Amino acid sequence: MTGHPRPPQPPPGPPPRVALWRMRTLRRNSLRRRTDVIRAWAGIVLLLVVPAAAPVAALLVGDAAMRHYEDTARHQRETRYQATATLTRDAPRHPEPGSEEEKETRYPVEVRFITREGRTRTTRTEVRPGLPAGSKVRIWVGADGEATEPPMSRGQIRSRGMGWGLLAAIGVALGGAAAHAATVLALHRRNLAAWDAAWAETAPRWTTPT
Repeated sequence: MTGHPRPPQPPPGPPPRVALWRMRTLRRNSLRRRTDVIRAWAGIVLLLVVPAAAPVAALLVGDAAMRHYEDTARHQRETRYQATATLTRDAPRHPEPGSEEEKETRYPVEVRFITREGRTRTTRTEVRPGLPAGSKVRIWVGADGEATEPPMSRGQIRSRGMGWGLLAAIGVALGGAAAHAATVLALHRRNLAAWDAAWAETAPRWTTPT
């Protein structure tokens, strides 16, 4: 009598979750080594420490970075000022007039402006494509009398501080992962050394003729 073949059966033994539970409860297994206990505790400690330390590191580093950039922005506001500059030559034209790319493109050109001290100076700054010579533009001037970027805004300060905080949190996570990997590697080498020593003691019993 022929029938339908039996479907594949799972291998004998407890389900994976049950097996995992039993592995966790075999704390006094004779096969357990001291290095296994150290490795397990190292993993538990890192699992608890890293999630707790990462936000703290992000907060501390982010706050320190924001205070640093706030001081930098304050110094920039004290040493930089705006001036009206005049283009000394035509700015290059964009190859695609009216395109979205043209609206975002800036070309460096030479401009002339009067400093706070009343001196006439020339510098280079970036302007929109196609501006003719004689056009007026507003520029930021640094302590060296050259065109520079405007002082950092509050949004820039916040984004940079958050960026450093994020990097600090990632650094803690990577440091924890590196510490765990180093621990596992050291324990593995210790196990290999123990196995070599045990085999050196046991091998003669198997290889020496009686």
